[in-house]
Amino acid sequence: MTRSKDEIAAAVAADIPTGAYVNLGIGQPTTVADHLDVGHGVVLHTENGMLGMGRAAVGDEVDPDLTNAGKVPVVETPGCSYFHHADSFAMMRGGHLDVCVLGAFQVSVAGDLANWHTGAPDAIPAVGGAMDLAIGARSVFVMMTLFAKDGTPKLVPELTYPVTGLGCVDRVYTDHATFALADGAVTVVETFGSTADELADRLGLELRTP
Repeated sequence: MTRSKDEIAAAVAADIPTGAYVNLGIGQPTTVADHLDVGHGVVLHTENGMLGMGRAAVGDEVDPDLTNAGKVPVVETPGCSYFHHADSFAMMRGGHLDVCVLGAFQVSVAGDLANWHTGAPDAIPAVGGAMDLAIGARSVFVMMTLFAKDGTPKLVPELTYPVTGLGCVDRVYTDHATFALADGAVTVVETFGSTADELADRLGLELRTP
């Protein structure tokens, strides 16, 4: 069996070191917060101007004025702070984040990232802060399905979609496997529902195993 989105989020959270300053991208990456000990070892940053963001808010915790960059209501952690949008982007661009977690349309074996536009005529481009995060964070983790709805691979030899960042992705977490990317090579860290050889055949890539 493959991993669920929640299981992928838990796997990402397990690889984030204690003491890290972390940005979680809009969409699926925001679910990583529900698996982190935020406020007690990991500090979450959001580009709309908050440091010390907590998990998603529920019930009476919901405050419509307290949201992450994806407009999802969140809670505060002790000592959290708020600041101007420009200051938040300065933190991102200035190398002050240890890890960012992003979604993707494609990742290449070289660690190139495409996550803001498919190039389709009717698609709505949405770069947000992804380019700033991709080049500013010390480590970039990607969460995505390994195959698109039409079955085409999203881990590819070269990007065919518009580029977000070059050589920036360190790890890719998917429903079928976790991959480590370095020096133009892809290493299979763990698999779910398929063997490394089976995935290599489906992806058309050379995959290393530890």
